Amino acid sequence: MSATAGGHEGTATQTVANTLGFKPGMVIQELGWDDDVDDALRIQIEDAIDADLVDGEFGNVVDAVLLWWRDDDGDLTDALVDALTDLAGGGNIWLLTPKVGRSGAVDPADVAEASQIAGLATTSTTAGVSKEWSATRLVAPKTPH
Repeated sequence: MSATAGGHEGTATQTVANTLGFKPGMVIQELGWDDDVDDALRIQIEDAIDADLVDGEFGNVVDAVLLWWRDDDGDLTDALVDALTDLAGGGNIWLLTPKVGRSGAVDPADVAEASQIAGLATTSTTAGVSKEWSATRLVAPKTPH
């Protein structure tokens, strides 16, 4: 048997798009990329938005941020504050961390503390987006007008 393009790939792409809320035309910034990230997930997201992910040098407003983060990457609070730089109002940060038990896993209490200090609220954690990575959705609290 050989692996061929097509088949059930569209279903996987739609699932990731639905889970993370990504739609065609959205601009998604990716921070914290390294060679351990889930390339299949990245490709599914790019397929869902019908564009490439942009990096930290993009310099324009983005709809959402993907932040790959490992326990030894440094100060999570600083990274979350930096991730807010280009984020459009109403956008969210998807914090991708290695799953519990994997090398580089981040303690959920550390995520909660860093999020709170950065002025973000944790709304959900989704383990099913990748075999090795969990995704936590972080949003800025809505401010009254």
